Amino acid sequence: MNSPPPRRSRPLSRLELLEHELGALARISRLLCRTLPIEEILSEVLAVLHNDAGLEHGLITFANAEHNALQIGAVHSDSDDVTRLSGNIRYRSGEGVIGNILRHGEMVVLGRISHEPRFLDRLSLYDLELPFIGVPIKDSANATIGVLAAQPDCPADEMLADRGRFLQTVANLLSQTVRLVVNAEKGDRIADERDELRREVRAKYGFENMVVGHTPVMRRVFDQVRRVAKWDSTVLILGESGTGKELIASAIHYNSPRAHQPLIRLNCAALPENLLESELFGHEKGAFTGAIKMRKGRFEQADNGTLFLDEIGEISPMFQAKLLRVLQEGELERVGGSQTIRVNVRIVTATNRDLEYEVEKGKFREDLYYRLNVMAIRVPPLRERAADIPELADFLLAKIARQQNRTLRLTDSALRLLVAHNWPGNVRELENCLERAAIMSEDGAIDRDVISLSGVDESTRSFAPATITPVMPPVDLTDIDMDERERVIAALEQAGWVQAKAARLLDMTPRQIAYRIQTLNINVRKI
Repeated sequence: MNSPPPRRSRPLSRLELLEHELGALARISRLLCRTLPIEEILSEVLAVLHNDAGLEHGLITFANAEHNALQIGAVHSDSDDVTRLSGNIRYRSGEGVIGNILRHGEMVVLGRISHEPRFLDRLSLYDLELPFIGVPIKDSANATIGVLAAQPDCPADEMLADRGRFLQTVANLLSQTVRLVVNAEKGDRIADERDELRREVRAKYGFENMVVGHTPVMRRVFDQVRRVAKWDSTVLILGESGTGKELIASAIHYNSPRAHQPLIRLNCAALPENLLESELFGHEKGAFTGAIKMRKGRFEQADNGTLFLDEIGEISPMFQAKLLRVLQEGELERVGGSQTIRVNVRIVTATNRDLEYEVEKGKFREDLYYRLNVMAIRVPPLRERAADIPELADFLLAKIARQQNRTLRLTDSALRLLVAHNWPGNVRELENCLERAAIMSEDGAIDRDVISLSGVDESTRSFAPATITPVMPPVDLTDIDMDERERVIAALEQAGWVQAKAARLLDMTPRQIAYRIQTLNINVRKI
């Protein structure tokens, strides 16, 4: 690094100062045209100010992405300690003289630093008896993106304002260079946020979170999804409402080679046919009343990614023909347009209808059905995998506990009631039931009565295959960790809610158990 010039023996005249500043501007302009690392360019610019323009200890700071703080990007000093320390120093907006320049975007000229109580001098770099000049570095939108500061090498005189204008000119020359630094840091931040979001999405839609349970039917679904995710095959997801078809579609996409491309979703039952065509294929400006500009459809938005069409069984036969052409040819035309647009989209569809039956009735095109039914995945209803309910309830309750930021616990009697229910609304109904129960539970302990209040009863499971009826572990009525209320409920359940039988299990008299049912406020089931 260049050594500092000796103190001038006499003040410069205005003409001499102008000659020095013009020479410095010429050198700085040449520096900014060179293809050097930005850090090196900024250091050399500060050296020119120090050696040629009499502006010592130059400092350049960059604003962060939110423009509410500054960090030091370059400093001119002979001290290695100052250079090392500068990397850890930040100025918040409005903090000290530097922070005030960021906040207000205006030049600050101090005749003597010691007269300004806001001056922080965190680097212990400046002579407090000499002037100080700080100027904003702005972008094309007039937003302050940095600060350039330096100290004149002589006491304040009538040319201090001229030095300030010169330093502002240098800041204007540096604007593009500093803008590149700020944008690069913003790009790094956006890239970090994007990578973090991708990690969160992969964690959310990973196979381990997609399928909760251990029944053979769900293990089979899990295996099918894992295998089909690797390829571009069209997938048809079949299942009742509330079984998690959209979750499986997301898992297929986010575990496929297209995971970094868009996943576009559309519920075909949510739009009338005239709007469905525009929504899927897009439209040109003026194609219909209200089409004030060109709009890309879902197919174009999903180009190179995945398009998930939910409730595909709800579209009309006329629209089925239009959809079939796009699936076969990979080409479409926007509504009101004549240009053919090619798209590369993986199609995943879902329905709760029996499409084979719809084909037989003539309500669904056979050729479209076979086009969609390349790989079919049937998601079983909850009643066919009731053995998964305890594990699924724990998973959903943990999710609700995180949302409510508290600890939630499901009692054994509540769990037995959940297992005994039919769940016509499947997993969605189970999650809603648990959320309602959590809201009604003051202490976080969800027992049988709270579940009952949320609308769940012991409906018969006679229509479910006997082979998948869950077997709950027997309850140890002597368990010292079980409170009295739970013990009485467990005995009543084992006794089929016959109080005399439950009394014998607990070694009580019928009168004693009747008293406990009353005092413990147990809702007796009528069998």
